[in-house]
Amino acid sequence: MSSLRDKFYLASGYAAGFCIALIMVVILMQIVGRIFGFIIPSAENVSGYALAASTFFGLAYTFHEGGHIRVSLVIQKWPPRARYIQELVVLIFGFGLACYMTFYCWHMVYESYIFEEVSHGYIPIPIWIPQIPVGLGMTALAVAMLDDLIAVLSKQTPSYQQHENDINLEEI
Repeated sequence: MSSLRDKFYLASGYAAGFCIALIMVVILMQIVGRIFGFIIPSAENVSGYALAASTFFGLAYTFHEGGHIRVSLVIQKWPPRARYIQELVVLIFGFGLACYMTFYCWHMVYESYIFEEVSHGYIPIPIWIPQIPVGLGMTALAVAMLDDLIAVLSKQTPSYQQHENDINLEEI
């Protein structure tokens, strides 16, 4: 099961990377289009949507890999019991916040679909379509936080801390 979760987080990271590559392709096409005298319709909108998608798809992968900013200089010196309580409190709060954000991201998608909102570019793109990756990315982050919350409650090392310990061992 752990390898399935790892593949899920890796897929989220690949989706973020794909969106960044999409931004590059759209902007490159826009530059080439200007040289040859044609425009790429709604290029700014598409690259903006891809930027939002890459940001939210990257959240779960970055969290799982220990890439989010933590004040490890302070908490590494704490005794194990204090660190356990701190990790537990932060993960509970973070998971609650991720669930709240996930709910409202999907609510935003639903409202955009119901009210038939479209973008204001050359191509009227229904807004709910580019909002789906935002909901998927937040869902993935909530799953990643729940995964590590369960690990901490089971007295196991959370995934982000394993990578943090790997980094600290390499620096020594």
